[in-house]
Amino acid sequence: MKGQPCPIMGARSMDEVKMSSLQTVVGGNSILQWIFSLVFAALAWLLLSALKKRLREQVTTWGGDTVQPLFVLFGDLIDRTRRAFLLFLAVFFGSLFLTLPVTVTDIRTRVLILVVLFQGAVWGIRFVSFWVDYQIRLKNAEDDKATATMLGVLRIALKVALWAIVILVALDNLGVDTSALLAGLGLGGLAMALAAQNILGDLFGSLTIVMDKPFVIGDFIILGDIKGTVENIGLKTTRIRSLSGELLIVPNSDLLKGQVRNFKRMQERRVCYVLGVVYQTPLEKLKRAVEIIREVIEAQEKTRFERAHFKEYGAYSLNIEVVFWVLDSDYQVYMDINQQINFLLYERYRKEGIEFAYPTQSLLVEKLPSEPGPASP
Repeated sequence: MKGQPCPIMGARSMDEVKMSSLQTVVGGNSILQWIFSLVFAALAWLLLSALKKRLREQVTTWGGDTVQPLFVLFGDLIDRTRRAFLLFLAVFFGSLFLTLPVTVTDIRTRVLILVVLFQGAVWGIRFVSFWVDYQIRLKNAEDDKATATMLGVLRIALKVALWAIVILVALDNLGVDTSALLAGLGLGGLAMALAAQNILGDLFGSLTIVMDKPFVIGDFIILGDIKGTVENIGLKTTRIRSLSGELLIVPNSDLLKGQVRNFKRMQERRVCYVLGVVYQTPLEKLKRAVEIIREVIEAQEKTRFERAHFKEYGAYSLNIEVVFWVLDSDYQVYMDINQQINFLLYERYRKEGIEFAYPTQSLLVEKLPSEPGPASP
């Protein structure tokens, strides 16, 4: 009929209008593409967030009730995965369904690299801290305080180096000429190194001492006229407590230049000295003097007799060279054993009638013959 509407044709017209509106191009993409991109980005965001949560729960399950360092590290790395990082990844994946200009695509790629770099730096910093903390706990358990201190310094150096690398790569990604920047930094660094060469020498000296370990805290060392026990190894100096009680502060670079004698590393101590008896000692008693030395030393605990020989004719004594080992590195033990041997030698020699020599001089006085007197008349 002439005045009635046609509903089927009207519905088709409305669908066509809706489809045509979805095909409207905005920013080089249809509205339908924008909607699809947003929906995919939202789904990617939800999926990545759920995956992060699931992984964290799974790591906790794998670790169980015991605190295992590897699972602790994985858990910390997951916790330090930034939500902003996941959000950017979701937006990036969603933008892949859009047709974007070359400049925008280039910017998107550069921003992706920057975001991944900084997230990687966060993971790297956490890994460095975890490794250094783990090593510090091991060194503290071994009572190695010097190495534990140096590891703390090493942690700072590694973090600075990691961030420096990340920043340089990021600047290069942004188109900055990093070679010129590095050249400028190199000249500046050279000037600073020349100005602070003594400080840098001591710093590298401390690292060498910690890594090579010529001595550690608690060792008794001798360096030239310096004798004492190491109390602290710092970044610039080492503190040594001398035998007389004063605290000696020695630059680390000086410790590496000289010859350090470390007595704490000694397993046993070799003792060598010369014992003199008087020239008036008969041959049989001289032989007996050598035998007594062997008997006295072999009777002591923590000793190993090596030899005793009539070595030479001295300026005022018949010299017997004695060599034996004290089977302990402790200086106090050595002195106690040496004292006991000296007491026993003194006692045994007195009983045997053997006299110790000491510096003497013999003056031979010869009377001159008297001159004949004048002849009597």
